Amino acid sequence: MISVSRRGSARLGAAVLASGLAAACAIAFAAPAAADEPVPGEGASAILDGLKIADKAVIHHADGKDQAVPAGLFQMTVDGGGTLQTYCIDIANPTQQRAQYQEKSWDKTSLHDNADAGKINWILQNSFPQVNDRAALAKAAGIKGGAISKKLAAAGTQVAIWRYSDHVDVTAENKKAEKLADYLEKAAQNVKEPVASLSLTPDAVSGKPGDRLGPVTVQTNAASATVAPAADIESLGVKIVDKDGTPVTSAANGAELFFDVPTDTPDGSTSLTVSATTKVEVGRAFASETKSQTQILAGSSDSTVTATATAEWAKTGAVPAVSAEENCAKGGVDITASNEGDEPFTFELAGEKHTIEAEGSETVTIPVQEDQPYKFTITGPNGFEKTFEGVLDCMTTGTGGDEPSSEPTPATVGGSDGGSGDDATTGGTEGDLAETGSSSATPIIGGIAAALLVAGGATVFFLRRKKTATPGE
Repeated sequence: MISVSRRGSARLGAAVLASGLAAACAIAFAAPAAADEPVPGEGASAILDGLKIADKAVIHHADGKDQAVPAGLFQMTVDGGGTLQTYCIDIANPTQQRAQYQEKSWDKTSLHDNADAGKINWILQNSFPQVNDRAALAKAAGIKGGAISKKLAAAGTQVAIWRYSDHVDVTAENKKAEKLADYLEKAAQNVKEPVASLSLTPDAVSGKPGDRLGPVTVQTNAASATVAPAADIESLGVKIVDKDGTPVTSAANGAELFFDVPTDTPDGSTSLTVSATTKVEVGRAFASETKSQTQILAGSSDSTVTATATAEWAKTGAVPAVSAEENCAKGGVDITASNEGDEPFTFELAGEKHTIEAEGSETVTIPVQEDQPYKFTITGPNGFEKTFEGVLDCMTTGTGGDEPSSEPTPATVGGSDGGSGDDATTGGTEGDLAETGSSSATPIIGGIAAALLVAGGATVFFLRRKKTATPGE
């Protein structure tokens, strides 16, 4: 996941990674690294609350050893309001308690090269909690005895998902949950990736005073989104307008936004934030800012989603706009730099210099090791500075990651007789979420001894106006 900081508000601290122990879908009791306030990312951002409805599953390793693990639904609290339910799609890794997660497209997660990703989405659409009629779900799976319990429905669904997300040999401990998992696995069909709840393309623009800088295109599944300029924008005389030059305070899907910068505006920068309240679509992936297992959305209440775009302008010289995206296919981070100025500028990445002519653009992929934190600080003319940081998490054990620990997870999961008593919850939520909460049957994951690796050392790249220089400078 990429987080972005600007002009003195760079995120602090090194990412804390769980290493040496991988407990499938368990909570490792280590807090994520501290950080300054982040600039809002794209879509929904949420904090992991923990595993809420679950039963047991068993991973069968190639060496003949079995590993008991909890399997079921997690819950997240959305920044700004809302609740999400998710399943794990990263069985080999533990979760970090209270980890921060960000909505992401499949190509920025371990699903990027998974031909079965669409089948996972089918399972999510056709099982618990999207199918709350658990009697009908049991009948479809050929399970006798009436409605399957919530925890067994969650466990069976999670097991079926793991078979496609991680391609591991895993079974549910309970026979009813296992029968549900088998049914879902066999019935699954490819369903296309859902659209983002909210994104802005591009998220950085540049130009000269007197121009409309943009467009920044809004993509959202919400009926309407609020457009809020940065606090300094009024004093700068800059306005956020549509393609006709009309000031805007709201936008719908497909809307184009521009920064209208008056001719006499001093060189500078500003930003806008678009926000909306919407249900995040089932099947959207969520990845952590630290090393915490990737999740996939199973249910959403009305939730707050945000996205931010920045603008830079200058009368003369190079005027850079820089953005970054993780590229799982190439195993790195794509740094895209454009120049809307009237002079070339040169930037250095990984020891190589790149010159972008006026009104030109270039994308450079910086290799980053799997599971490793990265941090790129890029500076340029007129005080330009951006910092990109995150953890590249593109693999699971089924695609080259570490094998899970052969030691069983020290967890206590409620009885697996499939009775109705294991459905107790502490309350309901809005929208298409199932009821969740703690009960005597809710798994409490404790005693996870995870070795913590503090990865420090920032990689710094400089972006600057090209000077008259001798060859090789």
